[in-house]
Amino acid sequence: MVRVDDSGEVTKCWLEPEELSLLEEAAARADWQREIAMMLMGRCGLRADEVNYPGDAELRRSGKGDCWFVEVRGKNTQGGDPKLRDVWMSDDVQAVIRRFSRERDRETGEAWVQASNSSVRRWVKESAKEVAQDASQPDRWRHVSSHDLRRSWATYHLVERQVDVRTMMSIGGWSDYSAIEPYLAEPTERHIGATMRG
Repeated sequence: MVRVDDSGEVTKCWLEPEELSLLEEAAARADWQREIAMMLMGRCGLRADEVNYPGDAELRRSGKGDCWFVEVRGKNTQGGDPKLRDVWMSDDVQAVIRRFSRERDRETGEAWVQASNSSVRRWVKESAKEVAQDASQPDRWRHVSSHDLRRSWATYHLVERQVDVRTMMSIGGWSDYSAIEPYLAEPTERHIGATMRG
């Protein structure tokens, strides 16, 4: 794992993209819908309580046709009513979700993931427990939570890929810098090495 921080009241974990793939694979062995939930959190940055909102009706190609967006109704970090935002979705995630939707006969207005927030959180814990069985450091996996997928997504894009903060605030649903600042974690050793080698 990139890093585990257990200095506060809540243990925080950051997953490498390869580790996220392991979590998705474990989820898929239980049910394809679980894999979709992991992808929405770990590859698109949705919160656990946002996963059961979008479906085919909320997915669209950008105006220039160069990327996918999915509309999400989520937390308003300034308080008040939930807020709509467009979340970027990669081509490969879109392809998997579209195939899932077709094969599961989801109607246009139906959500892809049809489960409660508590079920989505439980799926993450169960998948992490399965991954831990074959992991070199299994105790680290017992701390992985649904929010760690969003945290890993944000940190990967902000720190490793150096996506600008304004873009991340827009697609991640953060209303101000203070809300996104905790996601600006330390870079990984791999990133430091690549950057310093020039």
